[in-house]
Amino acid sequence: MRLKNTKAFTLIEVVLAMMIMASGLFILATSWGGTYGRLRKTQIQVQLASLLERKIVEIEREYKNKSLDSIPEEKEDNFGEDLPEYSWKMTSQKLEFPNLASVLESQQDGVKTDLASLMKLFTEHLSKSVKEIKIEITYKDKRKPMTVDIVFYMIDYDRPLPIPGGAG
Repeated sequence: MRLKNTKAFTLIEVVLAMMIMASGLFILATSWGGTYGRLRKTQIQVQLASLLERKIVEIEREYKNKSLDSIPEEKEDNFGEDLPEYSWKMTSQKLEFPNLASVLESQQDGVKTDLASLMKLFTEHLSKSVKEIKIEITYKDKRKPMTVDIVFYMIDYDRPLPIPGGAG
């Protein structure tokens, strides 16, 4: 007489349980890896935004109460040993305004000619009083580098108007 052992697992049951467990672990690992990648990317983006804000404040502070001509056309550097994978670049240029005086100069009327010359003086004054500054912050990794940039304008409010009686 042979007794049947009903407490043991069959080989098929063991293999099936291992496949289910392996599938679950695979899904969990894939999900965790994707979440970690998104978390790392978000961390880099927050750092880029923070460094961009910091650089804007530094540039505004450095050139405050100075002539706009003292701002270099190009300047770049990194953020030191603490952040070796981050670097910055600044470019600047005069802000060019369209010459609206040419529209008024086509008229032969004396009043419009005076207005055209006044407009020309005013646009030249604005071009000398406003400078466009672009800052780029770059994160260089083994993969594709990430870059953020911003454009802002520095204005020389103290430049005197080039017309008689024009104050700064």
